[in-house]
Amino acid sequence: MPRPLIGVSTYLVESAHWDAWQQPAALLPAAYHLMVQRAGGLAALLPPDAEPSAARGAVARLDGLVIAGGPDVDPARYSAPRDPRTGPPAPERDAWELALIEAALASRVPLLGVCRGMQLLNVALGGTLHQHLDGHAGPPGTFAEHEVRPVPRTLLATVLPGPARVPTYHHQAVDALGRGLVPAAVAADGTVEAVELPGADGFVLAVQWHPEAGSDLSVMRALIAAAARPGSR
Repeated sequence: MPRPLIGVSTYLVESAHWDAWQQPAALLPAAYHLMVQRAGGLAALLPPDAEPSAARGAVARLDGLVIAGGPDVDPARYSAPRDPRTGPPAPERDAWELALIEAALASRVPLLGVCRGMQLLNVALGGTLHQHLDGHAGPPGTFAEHEVRPVPRTLLATVLPGPARVPTYHHQAVDALGRGLVPAAVAADGTVEAVELPGADGFVLAVQWHPEAGSDLSVMRALIAAAARPGSR
C-alpha cells in the first residue's frame, strides 16, 4: 500500500545561505519531514503560493496536511490591535496557510496544526489569540519543556492517554475559541495546548507544542492513520 502523501507548509525567506549561495528560499526544519517519514508517511513541502486560490488544487492531491510552526499570525486577521511584542507580519504565509486550512476542512483532508498552525486554525474559524505570554519558550532558538494534560473524552486523549512532557516554543496562544473547536489539552497555567473539531467529517487536531522536536510520534501517527483510512476524504 502506498504511503499517505502528507503536505507540510513552509517558511518563505528573503535570504538563505548554503555552500556558495545566498538566495531567497522556501525553508522548513528537517524535523518536520523526518517526523512524517518516521510515522509512515511521504512528505511534500508546500511553500507559499502567490495565488492562495491554488490551495484547493494542492490539497486535493494530498492524503493529509500539516500546518507547521512559524511566525506570529498578523493580528489584523482577527481584528485586534498589534501588541508591541508581536512579531512582524508574514502576509504571504498567512494567506496561503489560511487557504490550505479552508481547503482541508472543505474537502475533509485530515489536518494537523503545529504551534502557529494551531493558532491559525483557531483564527480561520473566527477565534482570537493572546498576543503574549511568558513561560512557554526557552532562550531564543531553544525549546523549553512542560507538561500538558489531555482533556478526557477527546480525540487527543485517545492519542495521548495521560499527561506528557512536550517540547514548546511559543509566546502566543488561543484566547477565544474558533467556531466548533474544543480544548483538547491544557498546561498547568491553564493555557490551551491543543484544540480539535469534534463531529468534523475527518481528522482535525492542532497542538501548541512541537512534536517534531521530540521523540514521541503518536500525534503524527494519528494523522497518518487518518490519512490512510479508506473513505477519510
